[in-house]
Amino acid sequence: MKPALAFRHPNYPKSWRHLPNGELIVDNINQILKPWCAKFFGYHLLKIGALSGEVVTKDSPIRHQLTLTNQPDKADIIAEIDDLPLLEHSVDVCVLSHALEFSLDPHHVVREANRVLIPNGYLVITGFNPFSLAGCNKFIPYRRKQTPWNERMFSPMRVKDWLNLMGFEIQLDHRLLHSSLAGQASQGVINKYWEKIATAMLPSVGSIYVIVAKKRVLPLTPIKAKWQLRPGFEPIKVPTMNSSRKSKSSLNKHSESH
Repeated sequence: MKPALAFRHPNYPKSWRHLPNGELIVDNINQILKPWCAKFFGYHLLKIGALSGEVVTKDSPIRHQLTLTNQPDKADIIAEIDDLPLLEHSVDVCVLSHALEFSLDPHHVVREANRVLIPNGYLVITGFNPFSLAGCNKFIPYRRKQTPWNERMFSPMRVKDWLNLMGFEIQLDHRLLHSSLAGQASQGVINKYWEKIATAMLPSVGSIYVIVAKKRVLPLTPIKAKWQLRPGFEPIKVPTMNSSRKSKSSLNKHSESH
Protein backbone atom coordinates (compact mmCIF):
# COMPACT_ATOMS: atom_id res chain seq x y z
CA MET A 1 0.00 0.00 0.00
CA LYS A 2 1.36 3.38 -1.01
CA PRO A 3 1.97 5.94 1.74
CA ALA A 4 -0.64 8.65 2.12
CA LEU A 5 1.97 11.44 1.98
CA ALA A 6 1.93 13.59 -1.15
CA PHE A 7 5.24 14.34 -2.85
CA ARG A 8 4.16 17.77 -4.07
CA HIS A 9 1.88 20.48 -2.79
CA PRO A 10 -1.66 19.74 -4.04
CA ASN A 11 -3.64 22.42 -5.84
CA TYR A 12 -6.57 22.88 -3.48
CA PRO A 13 -9.62 24.28 -5.34
CA LYS A 14 -11.10 27.48 -3.97
CA SER A 15 -14.68 26.53 -4.82
CA TRP A 16 -16.79 23.65 -6.11
CA ARG A 17 -17.07 25.59 -9.37
CA HIS A 18 -13.39 24.87 -9.97
CA LEU A 19 -14.04 21.11 -10.07
CA PRO A 20 -15.66 19.24 -12.97
CA ASN A 21 -19.37 19.04 -12.17
CA GLY A 22 -18.53 20.41 -8.75
CA GLU A 23 -21.90 22.07 -8.20
CA LEU A 24 -23.66 18.80 -9.05
CA ILE A 25 -21.43 16.98 -6.56
CA VAL A 26 -22.08 19.35 -3.67
CA ASP A 27 -25.83 19.37 -4.39
CA ASN A 28 -25.94 15.59 -4.05
CA ILE A 29 -23.78 15.70 -0.92
CA ASN A 30 -26.20 18.19 0.61
CA GLN A 31 -29.12 15.87 -0.10
CA ILE A 32 -27.41 12.96 1.64
CA LEU A 33 -26.36 15.04 4.66
CA LYS A 34 -29.66 16.89 5.11
CA PRO A 35 -31.30 14.27 7.39
CA TRP A 36 -28.04 13.89 9.31
CA CYS A 37 -27.67 17.59 10.00
CA ALA A 38 -30.74 17.44 12.20
CA LYS A 39 -28.88 14.92 14.39
CA PHE A 40 -25.84 17.15 14.89
CA PHE A 41 -26.27 18.69 18.33
CA GLY A 42 -23.82 20.74 20.33
CA TYR A 43 -22.26 24.17 20.42
CA HIS A 44 -19.66 24.31 17.63
CA LEU A 45 -19.60 22.99 14.05
CA LEU A 46 -16.33 23.32 12.14
CA LYS A 47 -16.05 23.12 8.35
CA ILE A 48 -12.45 22.37 7.43
CA GLY A 49 -11.46 23.66 4.00
CA ALA A 50 -13.07 25.97 1.45
CA LEU A 51 -15.11 23.16 -0.13
CA SER A 52 -16.43 22.14 3.27
CA GLY A 53 -17.48 25.74 3.85
CA GLU A 54 -19.92 25.51 0.93
CA VAL A 55 -21.62 22.37 2.27
CA VAL A 56 -25.09 23.30 3.55
CA THR A 57 -25.59 22.50 7.24
CA LYS A 58 -28.32 25.00 8.10
CA ASP A 59 -30.65 22.22 9.27
CA SER A 60 -28.36 21.51 12.19
CA PRO A 61 -29.45 23.00 15.54
CA ILE A 62 -25.83 24.05 16.06
CA ARG A 63 -25.81 27.81 15.55
CA HIS A 64 -22.11 28.48 15.89
CA GLN A 65 -20.76 27.22 12.55
CA LEU A 66 -17.28 28.22 11.39
CA THR A 67 -15.21 27.67 8.25
CA LEU A 68 -11.46 27.14 8.61
CA THR A 69 -9.31 27.66 5.52
CA ASN A 70 -6.21 29.52 4.41
CA GLN A 71 -8.28 31.70 2.07
CA PRO A 72 -9.04 34.96 3.94
CA ASP A 73 -12.13 35.84 1.88
CA LYS A 74 -13.89 32.59 2.81
CA ALA A 75 -12.58 31.92 6.30
CA ASP A 76 -13.88 32.55 9.75
CA ILE A 77 -10.59 31.07 11.00
CA ILE A 78 -7.52 31.51 8.81
CA ALA A 79 -5.28 28.45 9.21
CA GLU A 80 -4.01 25.34 7.48
CA ILE A 81 -6.30 22.33 7.57
CA ASP A 82 -3.52 20.09 8.91
CA ASP A 83 -2.69 22.40 11.84
CA LEU A 84 -5.91 23.42 13.58
CA PRO A 85 -5.42 26.25 16.12
CA LEU A 86 -8.09 24.83 18.40
CA LEU A 87 -8.11 23.17 21.79
CA GLU A 88 -8.48 19.45 22.20
CA HIS A 89 -12.09 18.25 22.52
CA SER A 90 -13.57 21.65 21.64
CA VAL A 91 -15.73 20.95 18.55
CA ASP A 92 -18.96 18.95 18.29
CA VAL A 93 -18.98 18.30 14.51
CA CYS A 94 -16.19 18.44 11.92
CA VAL A 95 -16.80 18.45 8.16
CA LEU A 96 -13.99 17.36 5.82
CA SER A 97 -15.47 17.60 2.35
CA HIS A 98 -13.02 16.57 -0.40
CA ALA A 99 -10.08 17.72 1.69
CA LEU A 100 -7.98 14.54 1.81
CA GLU A 101 -7.26 14.54 -1.93
CA PHE A 102 -5.80 18.03 -1.73
CA SER A 103 -3.58 17.77 1.37
CA LEU A 104 0.05 16.88 1.88
CA ASP A 105 -0.64 14.46 4.73
CA PRO A 106 -4.28 13.28 4.63
CA HIS A 107 -3.87 10.96 7.60
CA HIS A 108 -2.61 13.84 9.72
CA VAL A 109 -5.62 15.95 8.65
CA VAL A 110 -7.94 13.24 9.99
CA ARG A 111 -5.90 13.03 13.21
CA GLU A 112 -6.20 16.78 13.71
CA ALA A 113 -9.97 16.61 13.25
CA ASN A 114 -10.05 13.74 15.74
CA ARG A 115 -8.01 15.78 18.23
CA VAL A 116 -10.38 18.76 18.32
CA LEU A 117 -13.54 16.63 18.24
CA ILE A 118 -15.32 15.93 21.51
CA PRO A 119 -16.17 12.35 22.57
CA ASN A 120 -19.35 11.23 20.76
CA GLY A 121 -18.87 14.04 18.25
CA TYR A 122 -19.45 13.55 14.52
CA LEU A 123 -16.93 13.60 11.67
CA VAL A 124 -18.17 13.95 8.08
CA ILE A 125 -15.80 13.01 5.25
CA THR A 126 -16.51 13.12 1.51
CA GLY A 127 -14.21 12.39 -1.38
CA PHE A 128 -13.66 10.85 -4.79
CA ASN A 129 -13.84 7.07 -4.97
CA PRO A 130 -10.86 5.73 -6.97
CA PHE A 131 -12.75 2.49 -7.67
CA SER A 132 -15.42 4.14 -9.78
CA LEU A 133 -16.05 5.58 -13.23
CA ALA A 134 -14.60 8.87 -12.03
CA GLY A 135 -11.51 7.09 -10.72
CA CYS A 136 -10.94 5.49 -14.13
CA ASN A 137 -10.13 8.94 -15.52
CA LYS A 138 -6.68 8.61 -13.95
CA PHE A 139 -5.87 6.03 -16.64
CA ILE A 140 -6.77 8.37 -19.51
CA PRO A 141 -3.60 10.27 -20.54
CA TYR A 142 -5.18 13.65 -21.32
CA ARG A 143 -7.30 13.62 -18.14
CA ARG A 144 -4.89 12.38 -15.50
CA LYS A 145 -3.05 15.71 -15.70
CA GLN A 146 -6.21 17.65 -14.85
CA THR A 147 -7.78 18.42 -11.48
CA PRO A 148 -8.85 16.34 -9.57
CA TRP A 149 -7.43 13.29 -11.35
CA ASN A 150 -3.88 14.54 -11.00
CA GLU A 151 -4.22 14.26 -7.22
CA ARG A 152 -4.18 11.23 -4.94
CA MET A 153 -7.55 9.59 -4.29
CA PHE A 154 -8.18 7.43 -1.24
CA SER A 155 -10.70 4.63 -1.22
CA PRO A 156 -13.51 4.78 1.34
CA MET A 157 -12.29 1.45 2.71
CA ARG A 158 -8.92 2.97 3.55
CA VAL A 159 -10.49 6.06 5.11
CA LYS A 160 -12.71 3.84 7.26
CA ASP A 161 -9.64 1.89 8.38
CA TRP A 162 -8.09 5.15 9.59
CA LEU A 163 -11.28 6.01 11.44
CA ASN A 164 -11.58 2.56 13.02
CA LEU A 165 -8.03 2.80 14.33
CA MET A 166 -8.90 6.13 15.94
CA GLY A 167 -11.94 4.67 17.67
CA PHE A 168 -14.69 5.98 15.38
CA GLU A 169 -17.92 4.14 14.74
CA ILE A 170 -19.11 4.34 11.13
CA GLN A 171 -22.68 5.62 11.01
CA LEU A 172 -23.03 6.11 7.25
CA ASP A 173 -21.08 4.93 4.20
CA HIS A 174 -22.91 6.06 1.09
CA ARG A 175 -21.83 6.24 -2.56
CA LEU A 176 -23.46 8.47 -5.15
CA LEU A 177 -23.14 9.73 -8.73
CA HIS A 178 -22.28 6.64 -10.77
CA SER A 179 -20.74 8.79 -13.49
CA SER A 180 -17.29 9.64 -14.79
CA LEU A 181 -17.91 13.31 -13.83
CA ALA A 182 -15.68 14.33 -16.72
CA GLY A 183 -18.23 15.63 -19.21
CA GLN A 184 -21.42 17.57 -18.82
CA ALA A 185 -23.15 15.30 -16.32
CA SER A 186 -26.80 16.10 -15.93
CA GLN A 187 -29.80 14.93 -14.00
CA GLY A 188 -31.90 14.02 -17.04
CA VAL A 189 -34.36 11.14 -17.23
CA ILE A 190 -31.77 8.71 -18.63
CA ASN A 191 -29.16 9.63 -16.06
CA LYS A 192 -31.66 9.34 -13.22
CA TYR A 193 -32.71 5.92 -14.50
CA TRP A 194 -29.10 4.79 -14.73
CA GLU A 195 -28.34 6.20 -11.28
CA LYS A 196 -31.25 4.25 -9.81
CA ILE A 197 -30.10 0.99 -11.41
CA ALA A 198 -26.43 1.52 -10.49
CA THR A 199 -27.30 2.38 -6.90
CA ALA A 200 -29.24 -0.87 -6.58
CA MET A 201 -26.89 -3.15 -8.53
CA LEU A 202 -23.47 -1.50 -8.05
CA PRO A 203 -23.69 0.45 -4.78
CA SER A 204 -19.95 0.36 -4.01
CA VAL A 205 -18.73 1.96 -7.25
CA GLY A 206 -20.29 5.39 -6.87
CA SER A 207 -17.90 8.16 -7.84
CA ILE A 208 -18.42 10.09 -4.59
CA TYR A 209 -18.42 8.66 -1.08
CA VAL A 210 -19.99 10.20 2.02
CA ILE A 211 -18.89 8.90 5.40
CA VAL A 212 -20.41 9.94 8.73
CA ALA A 213 -18.54 8.62 11.79
CA LYS A 214 -19.07 9.06 15.51
CA LYS A 215 -16.15 9.38 17.88
CA ARG A 216 -16.29 6.75 20.59
CA VAL A 217 -14.12 7.05 23.69
CA LEU A 218 -14.23 4.23 26.21
CA PRO A 219 -14.33 5.55 29.79
CA LEU A 220 -11.40 4.54 31.94
CA THR A 221 -12.64 3.00 35.17
CA PRO A 222 -9.99 3.21 37.90
CA ILE A 223 -9.26 -0.09 39.57
CA LYS A 224 -8.84 0.21 43.31
CA ALA A 225 -5.81 -1.58 44.67
CA LYS A 226 -6.47 -4.29 47.19
CA TRP A 227 -4.20 -3.25 50.03
CA GLN A 228 -2.84 -6.06 52.18
CA LEU A 229 -0.73 -5.80 55.29
CA ARG A 230 2.69 -7.25 54.82
CA PRO A 231 3.02 -10.33 57.00
CA GLY A 232 5.52 -9.95 59.80
CA PHE A 233 8.78 -11.83 59.72
CA GLU A 234 8.67 -14.49 62.42
CA PRO A 235 11.41 -17.10 62.34
CA ILE A 236 10.31 -20.64 63.02
CA LYS A 237 12.28 -22.76 65.48
CA VAL A 238 13.60 -25.80 63.66
CA PRO A 239 15.35 -28.57 65.58
CA THR A 240 19.07 -28.74 64.81
CA MET A 241 21.31 -31.74 64.45
CA ASN A 242 22.79 -31.19 67.94
CA SER A 243 19.40 -31.12 69.58
CA SER A 244 18.41 -34.34 67.81
CA ARG A 245 21.66 -36.04 68.94
CA LYS A 246 21.05 -34.92 72.51
CA SER A 247 17.54 -36.31 72.44
CA LYS A 248 18.86 -39.66 71.15
CA SER A 249 21.59 -39.87 73.82
CA SER A 250 19.07 -39.07 76.55
CA LEU A 251 16.85 -41.86 75.29
CA ASN A 252 19.76 -44.34 75.31
CA LYS A 253 20.71 -43.44 78.89
CA HIS A 254 17.14 -43.80 79.98
CA SER A 255 16.90 -47.27 78.41
CA GLU A 256 20.22 -48.42 80.03
CA SER A 257 19.06 -47.33 83.44
CA HIS A 258 16.10 -49.62 83.07
